[in-house]
Amino acid sequence: MAQLHFYVPDEVEVQLRRKAQQAHLSLSRYLADLVKRETAPKNQWPEGYFDQVFGQWQGEALVRPPQGDMENRLEFK
Repeated sequence: MAQLHFYVPDEVEVQLRRKAQQAHLSLSRYLADLVKRETAPKNQWPEGYFDQVFGQWQGEALVRPPQGDMENRLEFK
């Protein structure tokens, strides 16, 4: 696994350490998770998404009402 070394202003370090502590993570783990989240492909479903969502609707059954007849339109020429 690669190690990265970078500099941040002191006030940013304080914020990062506080957020890592609030998340009950080491600073290194917090930063690694942050980098993974920010560099992950944006067009994918989050891991476990369908397990959490599929089959979870608890309201009344969804029913689509009749849509009527499709209108007749003029053709393009």
